[in-house]
Parts: sequence; C-alpha cells; structure tokens
Amino acid sequence: MLAASSEQVRLVELFQLQNDQGPCLDCFRSGRQVNVTELSSALPRWPRFVPQAQQHGYGAVTALPMRLREQVIGALNLFSAAPGLNGADIRIAQALADVATMAVLQHRAHLKADTVVVQLQTALNSRVLTEQAKGVLAERLGVDMDQAFTTLRGHARAHNRNLSDLARAVIAGTDDLSTLRATPAPHTH
Repeated sequence: MLAASSEQVRLVELFQLQNDQGPCLDCFRSGRQVNVTELSSALPRWPRFVPQAQQHGYGAVTALPMRLREQVIGALNLFSAAPGLNGADIRIAQALADVATMAVLQHRAHLKADTVVVQLQTALNSRVLTEQAKGVLAERLGVDMDQAFTTLRGHARAHNRNLSDLARAVIAGTDDLSTLRATPAPHTH
C-alpha cells in the first residue's frame, strides 16, 4: 500500500519502487531508520533515485520503519527541501510511525476477523441446508439420516455439484428426487 501527502511525493515514492532503490526500500528491508540530511551525498548509494528526488525539489529524506517488534510492515518517508530532521524531530516522527503501524495492524486484524465471521456464517448456513436436505431425503426415501447424507453427498460428487446447491434444490423440490437412490451407510464394526 502506498500513501502520500502530495502527488509530488507519490511520484518520488513510485520511482523508488519502480527502480528498486531509495531510502524507503532500504528502511523497509533493514527495519532501521535511514536519515540523509544532504541528499546529494547519497548519489553513489541511489544513483537513479537521488536525481529524481532532487528534480522534485527535495534535498533531504528520512525513512522510518513501521514495525511491530521484528515485523516490518512498511516505512514512513519524510521528504524535505531543507536539511533533514534533527534527533528530537526523528523521535517524534518515529512515534507517529509507531501509531500509524498500530492503526494499520488494527485495520488488518479487523478485516481478518470480518472474513472469519463471513466464512463461519457461510459454513453454518451450508450446514443448516444440508441438515434440512437430509431430513427431506430421509423422509422421501425412507432411510435414516446417515443414509440420506451419504446419498446426498454421493449424488453431489457424481454430478460435480456443490453440496449446498444440491441441498438447496432438494429442499426447494427443484431437483428430481427420483434420480437419487439411497446408498447404504458404511457399516462399522
């Protein structure tokens, strides 16, 4: 994910990514801050990035890791026309990067939790359909619930159908039940 405070900064950030060099990538890969108070001094290190950043009016850059313990999830870049940040400014900026990291991780956790809830609800709905279809088949075919399930599952597999879709059709009466034959449940000894 790339976020920028201006179109100019966004272009410099994209240039870093496209050319696989720059303070953001170094910071992300190492998990350590990169502070360059005079950008021209970094020309040997980033020969394609430095001229591009200077062309956009930047003379200094600080990249701060966004991490939780050892996990680096990104980097916060601060570009400046004037010489770079001092120690106190860097500590404040790192604190802001840490807060942003927590917000990103919280958002990811929330999205993941929402996905799990949807998956669980889908599984529950599928189970309810299957149980209802088993009851319909057990009654219509005169078999027990295990045999009804074996028949339903066997028919779904044999006809390459989704079990929930078949169960829904059985419940709605849109699937021809006469084509389903009860399959004896496996015996266990």
